[in-house]
Amino acid sequence: MIYDIRHVTTYAYESPVSFARCSLRLEPRTGDGQQLISHAVEIRPRPVERTVRRDFFGTHTESVLIETAHRNLRIDSRSRVSVARQAPGRAAPSPPWERIRDVAFEATSLGPASPVGYVFASSLVPVLAPLTAYAAPSFPPGGGILSGAADLMRRIRNDFRYDSKATVISTPLREVFEKRHGVCQDFAHVMIAGMRGLGLPAAYVSGYLRTIPPAGQPRLQGADASHAWVSVWCGAELGWVGFDPTNDLLVENDHIILSIGRDFSDVSPVDGIIVGSPKQKLNVAVDVLLVE
Repeated sequence: MIYDIRHVTTYAYESPVSFARCSLRLEPRTGDGQQLISHAVEIRPRPVERTVRRDFFGTHTESVLIETAHRNLRIDSRSRVSVARQAPGRAAPSPPWERIRDVAFEATSLGPASPVGYVFASSLVPVLAPLTAYAAPSFPPGGGILSGAADLMRRIRNDFRYDSKATVISTPLREVFEKRHGVCQDFAHVMIAGMRGLGLPAAYVSGYLRTIPPAGQPRLQGADASHAWVSVWCGAELGWVGFDPTNDLLVENDHIILSIGRDFSDVSPVDGIIVGSPKQKLNVAVDVLLVE
């Protein structure tokens, strides 16, 4: 499948901003079942400096410097991506989760794909006893890692309510868990925290969902903005497998990967600092259209 993606971020400031430095993570990845065909970002006002690097996780990161006074900032990202991936079945044979836990801690590599980097607490995903206890019933002794992760994903989808006004990204994870309301970022963080509490490697994935679902299928939650889900390391043979707890889906061709990290703080599509306005209004619009 080939998708055209448009991701427009606009900031409206109460008073003029004299300086802005932003980090953009808006280029979809190549790998993990997808291929980037083209990508371009238009920024207004025009930056005086644009530099590109790859962060530790391999994400294309662009730093931009704006020195023109402005009250509106518009970042218009357009990409074309080819996606072809197939998820294993929920009940497919997989190693016992205890074995995955033990092998992850035995890893000798500290690279971005090494599972050991995703078993410890991170800035937005603390390991909390209530979340570990919540995840535990999905992983009975000797149970397969795939079936356990799929069961935890299903339970989150059933137990939590999607509510775009219930939280902000700074809402503590403990509060999200207690309220059982939130958005895709929250549900991904809940699943990651539960699995890490059991010693299982789980990564945060930022990306997109097909905007228009196939005929006869319901519209997916989170399709109008950047989406988030979880990638679970299922052993050397199966590798990393994607789980979308917001929609109770294993990740296949309706998902486009933007970036991967330990939690949202590693993959925020746009962040940075400004000098000037104390108040701002943010708007994000995403379109994901199937080309062929």
